[in-house]
Amino acid sequence: MITVEKKDGHKVKISHVIQETTNRQLDLFIFVPGELGLTDKIVSEDEFYHNAIHGKRTYFSDVNHLPLVHSRLASRGKLSTEQYRLSLSLFAYQYALALEKTSQQLLDDKQDRTTEEVEEVAQLTVRILKRLRRSIPTDKKLLKYYENIDNYLSWFTEQRCLQLVAHLPRGNDYNNIRDLLLDVCQKEAEHREKHNYNSSKAMQDPTRMSNKMRLLRRLIEYPVTMNEKTIELGKNTRKIVTGFAAGFVMIFVTIMLIKARGVLGDITASFILVLSFIYAAREVFKDDLKQMLWRWVRKGKPKWRKQFSDANSGHLIGRQLEWLEYTQFNKLDADIRKARKHKVSQREEAVLHYKSTTRMSPTKFLTGYEQTRESIMLDLRIVASLMEKGSQRIYHLKDGQVTKDSVEKRHLINLITKETDEDKTVRIQRWKIIMNRSKVVDIEAIDLTPRKKSSAKATEEDEQPAKKEENSLDSLSDTSKTKEPKKTESKLAKELQLPQG
Repeated sequence: MITVEKKDGHKVKISHVIQETTNRQLDLFIFVPGELGLTDKIVSEDEFYHNAIHGKRTYFSDVNHLPLVHSRLASRGKLSTEQYRLSLSLFAYQYALALEKTSQQLLDDKQDRTTEEVEEVAQLTVRILKRLRRSIPTDKKLLKYYENIDNYLSWFTEQRCLQLVAHLPRGNDYNNIRDLLLDVCQKEAEHREKHNYNSSKAMQDPTRMSNKMRLLRRLIEYPVTMNEKTIELGKNTRKIVTGFAAGFVMIFVTIMLIKARGVLGDITASFILVLSFIYAAREVFKDDLKQMLWRWVRKGKPKWRKQFSDANSGHLIGRQLEWLEYTQFNKLDADIRKARKHKVSQREEAVLHYKSTTRMSPTKFLTGYEQTRESIMLDLRIVASLMEKGSQRIYHLKDGQVTKDSVEKRHLINLITKETDEDKTVRIQRWKIIMNRSKVVDIEAIDLTPRKKSSAKATEEDEQPAKKEENSLDSLSDTSKTKEPKKTESKLAKELQLPQG
């Protein structure tokens, strides 16, 4: 299952957990409104790939206690130092992701929350942090790493609780919720102050504290994030195509030069003019031929290859092939067209298709981990730069008076994802991304499950087209004057895809 969430500015985060025992194919279809004028001439595939698509892959375990158990065993000397750092980082990383997702869900619905809902989240955070702090390593190197992790998680928990206090709707239970969350924040602040995690100068300067915590977040993510190397494919093929196009054109240029020399004789002004025309035509046709051959040779082939390696051992643990191209709606698969629900307004949309196939080697993963979590950060600043500035005026009639409101211009981008497993299991999801020139405003998930009609209504709807079909067949049979009206009627019904009789 894929999740899509908005981030700061124009960024959209696409995440999914992969059981790396089989091949996995992921397709992203981005439908951009035609009024923005996005084409491959304005933004090429290579430019969009390097500037708008940023991927990251990390280890993942659905056994929540496993990383913490590993870290405790490492602190007792039963596992290596590297294993301790990795397990503790993975535990902290999964906790941070879960808290981010939970707090964002509480805010996205924009509904009044009960004390029980928020209390459950607060109790879980306190319980998880207590589990982390039960086993403190005695080794100085491990202790320093533990303190950095504990410092960040304590600060991060406080920030998320304060965010909920600031942005939750002011409902009936808001005062109780506020007191509950502020109590958690106060305890975490006292915990950091008790262990002297941060200097007084850092605590008094929000910028300095924020930068420090950003570095600690990177410290957490580094051991669990796989190193990746992107290789552009087709470089040697491009050289061969360039050489072949140049040689092929030169054959005709040489033949034309020989014929021109035979016709015009010695070097004259006419011969020089013809010679310049021949060389100019060579440059034009050489580039066109090269582009045509390049598109033909590389059609349907991947453009990039990523190699994933473990950040701790450096061993190669997987590969990924990637495609990106502009396409048209009528060239998409039937299931994608059905999910998009094509209408007249969508005919002018620019469709970007990103595709990736991944193959990992779970046997080379660290002990206890068989899953990875892929996060694709989709940066839509390129699309936002094509949007016009300004706002629109909307007029209302209220109590006999005309009022006007200023409404910002927004655009709707459709995102469809398609996951294909090795056993041909397909999962299709769709989201609406509402954005303006300054940021992504909202992301709405669309339910693609077909709606069931009531039996009575379905019967009426089925009877109406049947009557229309009978009337159309009657009119066709009346106008037909052939000797075999039944065969003619049958043939027409077949052409019109209507039932016979």
